[in-house]
Amino acid sequence: MELRVLQYFLAVAREQNISAAAQSLHLTQPTLSRQLKELEEELGKQLMIRGNRKITLTEEGMLLRRRAEEILKLVDRTEQEIGRTDETVSGDIYIGTGETDGVREFAKAACQVQQGYPGIRFHLVSGDAMDVCDRLDKGLLDFGILLGDMDKSKYHYLELPMKDTWGVLMRRDSPLAQQETVSPRDLWDKPLILSRQVDNKSELYRWLGMEPSQLHTVATYNLIYNASLMVDEGMGCAFTLDKLVNTTGSNLCFRPLKPKLELGMYLVWKKAQIFSKAAEVFLEHLKKWLPLVDEKDGGEMGEYEFDY
Repeated sequence: MELRVLQYFLAVAREQNISAAAQSLHLTQPTLSRQLKELEEELGKQLMIRGNRKITLTEEGMLLRRRAEEILKLVDRTEQEIGRTDETVSGDIYIGTGETDGVREFAKAACQVQQGYPGIRFHLVSGDAMDVCDRLDKGLLDFGILLGDMDKSKYHYLELPMKDTWGVLMRRDSPLAQQETVSPRDLWDKPLILSRQVDNKSELYRWLGMEPSQLHTVATYNLIYNASLMVDEGMGCAFTLDKLVNTTGSNLCFRPLKPKLELGMYLVWKKAQIFSKAAEVFLEHLKKWLPLVDEKDGGEMGEYEFDY
């Protein structure tokens, strides 16, 4: 399977039309059709359904599209990293993360790094823990930021000094909004909107003291902004982390949980990871920067852990 043919296949998947794809690739239509037919014969699977006006991918074709995009991204990154000169540290750093205010500290560190190395560019990829770990394992990310429990045997990691606090996002006209905190009993009979990352083994369910089947869950989400719209429309209360939704001047408010429930935060990377020079520079800067963040919050450097 040649990279060139994968590029041809992606062009057809994107254009959904052989003629349009051939034009974008500067190929003749018969040449492109022949290359695609040979690809299907090589794989022994039909990859696309050829309609009169539109190409539709089969299930195998959709799988190949995802894999081809990943393969070509890795090839492009590898070519860029190898092509960098020894004299200049530059390049791209890819970080996967869920929604957390802790990203603010990484943004501050990134700004400082770019002052010394203006050729370094940062790319944040948002997703839940499952998405981040999947991209890490495939080599599409340099680092991931994970919240809560993580597999410490699978990754190298820094245990970070920042922590996120769980709470409930609700409308200001909710009876619970009159309270300063929210207890488990307050929520047992309420319509709840939960993050899709929360499974039946999570700390949140343990905090609630009930099985998932016993709760009145009306919706799940993976982006809190969308969940906030459901809350605003009166669907229910959303479990979320603090500082993610700006409730100033809105119909919404945030109330922390009692007993307090916090999530630890980790910077992780693959154990077999070979860093680019740009990623090495950023990691070394973080080792110096994060203890200062910890001291600012009243902690000590010894409170958090390096694993290599």
